[in-house]
Amino acid sequence: MDDREADRGAADVEPVDWVEIPAGWLLRGTPAEAIPEVAERYARTGVPVEWYRKEAPRSRVHVPGFRLARTQVTVARWAPFARATGRPLPQAPPDHPATGVTWEAATAYCRWLGERLGSPGEIWLPTEDEWERAARGDDDREFPWGDTYRTGLANLADLGLGTTTPAGSFPEGAGPFGVLDLAGNADEWTSTLYAPYPGAPTEVPATEEWAFDPHITRGGAFRHDIDLARCARRHGAYERDLTAIGVGFRLAAPAVRDAG
Repeated sequence: MDDREADRGAADVEPVDWVEIPAGWLLRGTPAEAIPEVAERYARTGVPVEWYRKEAPRSRVHVPGFRLARTQVTVARWAPFARATGRPLPQAPPDHPATGVTWEAATAYCRWLGERLGSPGEIWLPTEDEWERAARGDDDREFPWGDTYRTGLANLADLGLGTTTPAGSFPEGAGPFGVLDLAGNADEWTSTLYAPYPGAPTEVPATEEWAFDPHITRGGAFRHDIDLARCARRHGAYERDLTAIGVGFRLAAPAVRDAG
């Protein structure tokens, strides 16, 4: 694609508001010995302890620098792609996250947008480690904003809205680098296939055959309880109706190259 083609292709897409996520060490997951206490802390949600064991063990993982979109892909951003490819347009306001999007459609959007912007292959769904690095930063915080949950910092079930809100509506709930809606609003696809972490407890299943799609999702949606707001919580698309369960996505890209 030459420069003129890239300019024409980019005319019908909005620029992405990227946040630089610096290279660093991620304290990924939850220590195995802490899992019973975590399950007890969130016992009122009804989540069994087995679901939390997928987070173990705690590992220190180096994540190279990258960029992450400040907000989830909205209906307005999805619309040009939907028109170009004949895919459905979510029935939500333009500034709300696009939900009901399959993993395959989300990855196709990444390819399409990269080509439109003249950088083919340089936009992707974040890996699970990239997502958690953006949510946790350099420490082991429980939630993107810190260690204490507070209603009003994310669009989850406790807020009682029962639907999505405009992307970026909760700036006080931003992660350590300024990324918004890492908890709530729309559950987010990652590019990572589910598998137990290396050294996971033996009870952790090798596959989740009951899932509609084998890829990990992160962050939870408007319909989910507060346990899904936790940075370490690993989730998935466990129902076929991806609109009802609020599955959406956000974009990742390479770190800005030093022109010097």
